[in-house]
Amino acid sequence: DGNTFPLIDLMREIGTHLRPESSEAEQLEVGKDVARFFYLMRSHETTFDFDLDLAQRESGENPVFYVQYAHARICSVIEKAAKEGLAPDKSKVDLLTHERERDLVKILLDLPFEIQRIAADYGVHRLTTYAQEVARAYHAFYDACRVIQPDQPDLSQARLALCHGTRIVLARTLGLLGISQPERM
Repeated sequence: DGNTFPLIDLMREIGTHLRPESSEAEQLEVGKDVARFFYLMRSHETTFDFDLDLAQRESGENPVFYVQYAHARICSVIEKAAKEGLAPDKSKVDLLTHERERDLVKILLDLPFEIQRIAADYGVHRLTTYAQEVARAYHAFYDACRVIQPDQPDLSQARLALCHGTRIVLARTLGLLGISQPERM
């Protein structure tokens, strides 16, 4: 209806709704992450309606939480594997033959090219799309391929290396966007 509001008010509104018991600083941090991701999801050349209802949902429907959850899930898997005495071993990645593993590897390898495309046309919105694609591919891999298998340590180490690589790509992508990379959610 033509009203304008300061961005800080939007960040506070989102943060207060999502983290009512948290400090103001934590509320602003979460509000900043959501607002920034939502604004960066669209090309600077298009109009856009901010979906406050979606922004205030902490679920897989909210794209920023979907991506952050993938990062947190990977951190949890790597931590659990370490307790089992397993560590990533990239020398064993030739054991990754499952279709979901290959799909994830292909998307991870696209990051440098995606950054080149963004630099060429200033299409920062591509990075949010890329982050969502990585998260989607990781969740599909995680659902199809058991990562920690004590009876198959070589395969577990190869899959942990894939998880570790995915964590790095998600952390760098979120970092480029100025979004936090939580290790727990």
